[in-house]
Amino acid sequence: MDNEQLHKQRHSLSHILAQAVLTIYPDAKLGIGPAIDNGFYYDIDFGGAEMNEERLVEIENKMREIIKKDLDFKKSEMSRADAVNFLNEKHQDYKVDLINTQIKDNEIGFYSTGNEFVDMCEGPHVESTGDIKLDSFKLSHLAGAYWKGDEKNKMLTRIYGLAFATKEDLDKYVELQEEAKRRDHRIIGQKLKLFTISELVGAGLPLMQPKGMIIRKTIEDYLWDLHKKKGYSRVWTPHIAKEALYEKSGHAEKFGDELFRVQGKDEKFIMKPMNCPHHMQIFADNQFSYKDMPVRYFEPTTVYRDEKSGQLGGLTRVRSITQDDGHLFCRMSQIKQEVATITDVIKEFYSKIGMITDYWVSLSVRGEDKSKYLGTDENWKLAEEALEEAAKANDLPYRRVEGEAAFYGPKLDFMFKDAIGREWQLSTIQCDFNLPERFDLSFINEKGEKERPVVIHRAISGSLERFMGILIEHYAGNFPLWLAPVQVMLVPIGEKHIPYAKELEQKMLDKDIRVNIDDSSERMQNKIRQASEQKIPYMLIIGDKEIEKNVVAVRMQSGNDLGLMYQDEIIERLVKEIEEKR
Repeated sequence: MDNEQLHKQRHSLSHILAQAVLTIYPDAKLGIGPAIDNGFYYDIDFGGAEMNEERLVEIENKMREIIKKDLDFKKSEMSRADAVNFLNEKHQDYKVDLINTQIKDNEIGFYSTGNEFVDMCEGPHVESTGDIKLDSFKLSHLAGAYWKGDEKNKMLTRIYGLAFATKEDLDKYVELQEEAKRRDHRIIGQKLKLFTISELVGAGLPLMQPKGMIIRKTIEDYLWDLHKKKGYSRVWTPHIAKEALYEKSGHAEKFGDELFRVQGKDEKFIMKPMNCPHHMQIFADNQFSYKDMPVRYFEPTTVYRDEKSGQLGGLTRVRSITQDDGHLFCRMSQIKQEVATITDVIKEFYSKIGMITDYWVSLSVRGEDKSKYLGTDENWKLAEEALEEAAKANDLPYRRVEGEAAFYGPKLDFMFKDAIGREWQLSTIQCDFNLPERFDLSFINEKGEKERPVVIHRAISGSLERFMGILIEHYAGNFPLWLAPVQVMLVPIGEKHIPYAKELEQKMLDKDIRVNIDDSSERMQNKIRQASEQKIPYMLIIGDKEIEKNVVAVRMQSGNDLGLMYQDEIIERLVKEIEEKR
C-alpha cells in the first residue's frame, strides 16, 4: 500500500470513529478528525457522558461492525447556508464554528457512509468501508485537547487510533512503542541517577547528577576536539543582555512571551534565548580582512526559553537549553567548503554514536507566508541557493521541505535514526544573510572596501539535554565504554582481596579510566548483579587465584566472559577502546 492510499485509509477510519461514537453517544458533538503519521484521531465533546480508556473497546468494536457493512463513501456539497442549517439541526456546534471562522469556500464538502452517517469533510477516503482490513487498526488512548488549540476554549476528548496497511505493520509499530517505553530516558535516568527533576527548582530545569555530568562533559569535550582541528576558537558570553540586543536581532519579536525578562536596578534585561546576537558583537569588535575569513566561534552554553509547562518532559523538552553552538563568518565563495567541513564533523561524530546509517537531510526553506521571516527576498534567494548548491556539492541525501526554515534563514537539518528506528532532527547548518545586515557587520576585501559576511549557524548535537535524553534511549542505558559514567567495577570476593583491588584501581585512575571498587560485604554474585543493573561495561573479579597469578577475571555487561587477563593487558584494552570511541 502506498502512502497516499494509507492516508486515505487513516482519514476514513477517523470518519468511521465519529460514526461509531455518535451511534453509542448520540448527543456527542464532533470537532475535527484528521489522519496523522501513525493513524488518526478525533476531538469530541461528550457533554455529560463519561469517557475512559475502558470504553474504547466498545467504540472499536462498533467501528468494526461499520466496516463489515461495506458502506460506500460518497461525497456531496452544500452551500454555506445549507451546511450551517444542516449542522445546526444535528447540534454539531463545533462544525458550524469551523464554517464561520475558518472555511472560506462557498460550497462545503461532506462525506457519507451509505445512508447511515454524514460528516463535514473534504476527504480523501477509500471507496468503501470494506476496503479497510479489520485487524489493521486499533484505538490506542485518550487525551485532552482544547478546541482549535486555544486554552481559552473548551477541553475536548481526543481519541487516538493507530492504523497501518496490515496487521503485521500494526503489531510491529505497537512493539516499537513498547520498546520505547522500556527505554524511556526518564525511567533509566532515575534508575542510574543521571539527572534530577526537582519541583522546587522547576519544570524543564533538569539538574545533572555526577554520573550524568560525566556523560555531558564527555560529549562536550569530544565536540570541542572535533572543532579545534577545524579552525574554531572558543568564546564565552553572559547569560543575560539588554533588551535592545534582541530587538535589533529580531529575537524579541520572534520569541515574544517565551522570553525570560529580568529587571535590573536601572535597566531591563533578557535571559538569552539564542547565542547568535552575542557572537555578532564579538565579530563586530574586530577589524577583520578577507585574509582572516572564515572566522569561526564555538560556545557550548545554556540559553533559556519559557516553554509551556504542559509541553515539558525529562531532558527532551526543557527551559534551560545547552547548545553546542557555533557561528562562522565567511564569504559567499566559502559557503560550500564550510558546509563540507561541518558535514565532516557531523559524520564523524554520529559514526561514533552509532547513528550514521540511513540518515537524510531536510533542506528547510521559507513557506508561502513570508511575514514569518526576516530579511529581503533577494537575501533569501541567495541563501537558499547557496545551501542547496552546498548540499549537492557535498553529496548530501537531501529533500527540499517548504516552511521549515529558521526565521532568519534556510537550513540543512540532519535527520538521524536511533537504535529502534525512531527519527530525530539533531544537527543543523543554517545560512544567514539577515543578522550580518541587521548588525552592519563587515570585513575589508581585496579592494580595500567593506564587504558583508555571511553567517553560518551550526549545531552538531543540538541541545545537550535533549541529545542526552535521546542517547539514554538509543543505548537503553548501556553506554559504550567511552561514554559510560563508571567504566569498570572491581569486585573483590572478600575483604582480604581489597588491597589488590586498590592497587589496580590506582593504576587505572592514572590512565583516566573511571573505576570503582565494590568493597561491600555483599556476596560476589550480588556485587556482579548490582554492577550489571547499573550497566557498568566491565566487571573485574578478584579472588585468591587472581592475586596469585597477578590477573583479574573479566566479565562484560554484554554477557561476554573474557576469562583471566593480566593487569597491564586489561588496562591496555580499556585505554584503546576508550581512545577509539568504539
